[in-house]
Amino acid sequence: MSNVNLLSASDVLIKEADELLEKGDTVQASEKYYKAAEEAIKLITKTLNIQDVLQKVKEEGYWSLGILHDAVVEISQRLNNDRIIELWKSAVIIFTVSLPKNILIIEAEKVKELVKLADEIANLKLD
Repeated sequence: MSNVNLLSASDVLIKEADELLEKGDTVQASEKYYKAAEEAIKLITKTLNIQDVLQKVKEEGYWSLGILHDAVVEISQRLNNDRIIELWKSAVIIFTVSLPKNILIIEAEKVKELVKLADEIANLKLD
């Protein structure tokens, strides 16, 4: 089977966020970057089939911030990669703090790294 690379919802959101940031709309860009990170965590959770997290989502009916946090911790442990926690922290900072454009650019790079990781994990499962 040949390698297949699909664009995720996170990739689309990153592109939209970059365009908004370029136009100077840091508020809307921040929301898109956060949503991209959130979708990346959901994708990794589903790809790795983290049942305890998926069961909580099923019980609550949505992905609460607490469930997303649990997912990030579990993903970090499963992949033996603490960097994921740091990348997620950047997403939360972007969402909760009104950052100036120059700082938002730095934090957005970390979100892009998280999205890239999610894409790699999901695409590996397709091969």
